[in-house]
Amino acid sequence: MFLQATFRNGSLLERLTEQVDRYRFGLRLEEYGRVLSVGDGIAWIRGLPSAAMDELLLFEDGSRGLVFHLGNQRLGAILLEQTVRLTSGSPVYLTGQRLSLSVGDGLIGRVIDPLGKPLDAQPAPELNLRRELDVSSPPIIARDFVDRPLYTGTKIVDAMIPLGRGQRQLIIGDNGVGKTSLALDVVLNQRDQDVLCVYVIIGQKRSDTISAIDLLRRFGAMAYTTVVVAEASDSPGLKYLAPFAGCAVAEQWMWHGRDTLIVYDDLSTHARAYRELSLLLRRPPGREAYPGDIFYLHSRLLERSTCLAPSRGGGSMTALPIVETEQGEIAAYIPTNLISITDGQIYLDRRLFGSGFLPAIDITRSVSRIGGRAQHPRIKEEAARMKLDYLQFLELEAFTRFGSKLEASMEEKIRRGQVLREVLKQQRLTPQSPEFQLAWMMAYNAGRLDDQDFTSIHRKLAKLAEGLQRFPIDLSASREEWNQWLDLRLTGLGDQAG
Repeated sequence: MFLQATFRNGSLLERLTEQVDRYRFGLRLEEYGRVLSVGDGIAWIRGLPSAAMDELLLFEDGSRGLVFHLGNQRLGAILLEQTVRLTSGSPVYLTGQRLSLSVGDGLIGRVIDPLGKPLDAQPAPELNLRRELDVSSPPIIARDFVDRPLYTGTKIVDAMIPLGRGQRQLIIGDNGVGKTSLALDVVLNQRDQDVLCVYVIIGQKRSDTISAIDLLRRFGAMAYTTVVVAEASDSPGLKYLAPFAGCAVAEQWMWHGRDTLIVYDDLSTHARAYRELSLLLRRPPGREAYPGDIFYLHSRLLERSTCLAPSRGGGSMTALPIVETEQGEIAAYIPTNLISITDGQIYLDRRLFGSGFLPAIDITRSVSRIGGRAQHPRIKEEAARMKLDYLQFLELEAFTRFGSKLEASMEEKIRRGQVLREVLKQQRLTPQSPEFQLAWMMAYNAGRLDDQDFTSIHRKLAKLAEGLQRFPIDLSASREEWNQWLDLRLTGLGDQAG
């Protein structure tokens, strides 16, 4: 019926007539090549002298590839889609296009692969916009200062290593110390914060991938999150493209004035996938023992995360790249590169993890270079000397292991440091609100937790959390109002009154 209606109004017939009138017989030249060999997700091709780097290729059998290496006699392509009919001798054609991805609000709550195909057994989303995976980062004139906080819900981070919207903060540490758990907690804490999230999973086992997605669904985070997945069993080409696909999804929202958060889990696996591709394509390394342009790729990727100026919509993209170290060696090639690219790092230590201090963040090696500018003034005021005092406590505690007797003032500093360390402990999947962060910092700075044993400290913190649910108070309230609120909550007199 639709076709009949279209013919009745003449629009389809007019278009067909116009195309026939424009058609002209004549000689047309078409450039094509032939496949020399296929294997390990790579195709070697002879011909196609006009091919350009990162250009899409179409194989006669329906397979698709991406130009990744240009040689004198042949070119190498990574296979994005491959059929069983792709063999040596198959014709290959240029498309003149670069790889792009369908983007938009239809991706919220979806699980997709780096090519945009759904992996959650749901129909493909209806999207009208497409965005190239690899584009230039926003120019300096389009950027603005990072001056709005992005709360992680983790006490030690929000107090001592604050993040701002548009910041690039590296999460670094050995395998199995809670890097992914920390990143997931940050995503969970963005609920009702008007922040859209993109979680990129690169080269992880299917069981770990399903576990992460189920966790996001169980806590309602998929209502504002898109998950981009390249599994361990996928080709190295898909693992290489995964972070660029996730960045394209978040970047579209950023340029439309939205605040976004993107997690790359993790870029160590991405670097290994790129190295695998380079070795398969026999590309010479630009530096010792590693393809030299992985540094360029990661810097190009992370530079796309920024805070845009109000004249450009005022959106932001906050990046949390994750990188794995071996035996705590942060001076390795990839970790060193990423440390130099990002605005700070959150370092997780295996010894702290083994001692039960969770999250196992080593404050001595962690830093946020620009996040302090974005902290709320009240939180910034309370946290002003907290990191310095905590670092002094750690030094004094190490000194006491030699059995030296300390002055009373030093013993008091050690006691308060022990209290602070107990306060900073936090189980996973328990993100805390900014109001709770201010409440415990004011209680600690006022000495309201000093005389408590460690068990009662957590009871006091639980009272603060319960009090905020029953009798909420705003961050902008005066110090007198906050002190009065703390008196009522901590003494138990305010259980029946606000």
